[in-house]
Amino acid sequence: MTLPAISVEGLAKRYKIGRLLQPGRTPGGWLGRMWRNHMQRLALLRETGATDEFIWALDHVSFEVQPGEVVGIIGRNGAGKSTLLKLLSRVVWPTAGRAVIRGRIGSLLEVGTGFHPELTGRENIYLNGAILGMSRAEIRRKFDEIVAFAEVERFLDTPVKRYSSGMYVRLAFAVAAHLEPEILIVDEVLAVGDAQFQRKCLGKMSAVSRAGRTVLFVSHNMTAVRNLCPRAIWLSGGRIVQDGEAPAVVQQYLSEHADARAAPDADLRHWPTRKGNGEARIVHARLLDDSGQTSGLFRRLGPMVVEFTLESTCRSALSFSAACCTADDGIKVLQLSHHDTPGFDPGVVRGRRTVRIDIPALPLQCGEYYWNLALHTAALSPVDCVYEVLPFRVEDDLTRSPRPFRSTRENGLCSLPAYWQFVNAEEPTHALQSV
Repeated sequence: MTLPAISVEGLAKRYKIGRLLQPGRTPGGWLGRMWRNHMQRLALLRETGATDEFIWALDHVSFEVQPGEVVGIIGRNGAGKSTLLKLLSRVVWPTAGRAVIRGRIGSLLEVGTGFHPELTGRENIYLNGAILGMSRAEIRRKFDEIVAFAEVERFLDTPVKRYSSGMYVRLAFAVAAHLEPEILIVDEVLAVGDAQFQRKCLGKMSAVSRAGRTVLFVSHNMTAVRNLCPRAIWLSGGRIVQDGEAPAVVQQYLSEHADARAAPDADLRHWPTRKGNGEARIVHARLLDDSGQTSGLFRRLGPMVVEFTLESTCRSALSFSAACCTADDGIKVLQLSHHDTPGFDPGVVRGRRTVRIDIPALPLQCGEYYWNLALHTAALSPVDCVYEVLPFRVEDDLTRSPRPFRSTRENGLCSLPAYWQFVNAEEPTHALQSV
């Protein structure tokens, strides 16, 4: 019987919360504040019976990870994710419980820890590699591969204090990523660097997982978690909320933290923000991903289905439309109309009908959005218009996207699929030579 690579039993970490004193600049100031602090602690003791407040950053969690398993750890800020990884990496000591680790651990918790700004890139590779547990022979054997991965060959003998932040991070990750541990622990490396570097990080972690090593991966990029990790553990308040297959856990996590008024699957019968004459009403709406499941997370240039159900007693033909807006400032980014679909004419709709809008390639940059759904008469008089429904998030799929820059609002709101090609004849070789 194969023993688990990681066995966590009732693991917990408690921290004391205190108030930061602002001591004076003179000895009298220090003494005065120390006296006031003492009196405040005594008053608190009389009122509550306790002088200190504690918080459980990790609250008695238990789970096992099998050898070769890749597990994503998700949760909001302060959920206990980084505390768990620090405990497993022996950076901090637990308050209660235990964790049994079977195999050599490589941790990417703080990329760049141990770099000395006055040393060159070459010297820092040896220094940081030694700190991370690599032997000198191992570093020498992997040296060229580390340098090539970091793309800093030209500046290898330059002190790292003169590196740009991107160069510094690339070199630090390159050293840490070329460890050969049985267990790799990674904490939010995708939060640093540009998109090209992030894709390289994902590729390296994919290679590590394919090699049969155990990986614990913390990230707020839900697309990366779903692509890299067959299993996910959701933490909240230091406790495990859900542990299971990554797609199901991620979807439940996103649904839990969506706006309670407007989930990706919404009952709109009593929706508060709407207008129209009421001859037809949109009673339900939802968003579907490429697998046909209700979802609030979509890939840039990936498929989306908007589906809504209406109940109608209209005597005239209806016009259907949907508008997509940014969640933070309500900018209308997309306007969809049934008139743009050749051959589709809803005409006079009576009874209960469901309308499906297939979007083969969602042309939105990364960010958060919502939909406005509307029914109008042929003369564009509002019949039923519901606002700010079906919130969703768009993320870049860095495992597939070849783009060298990150998809953000600075690069526009839309991202259209287009076909690029050469149409001229090949230039003669001599025409390309510099003069």
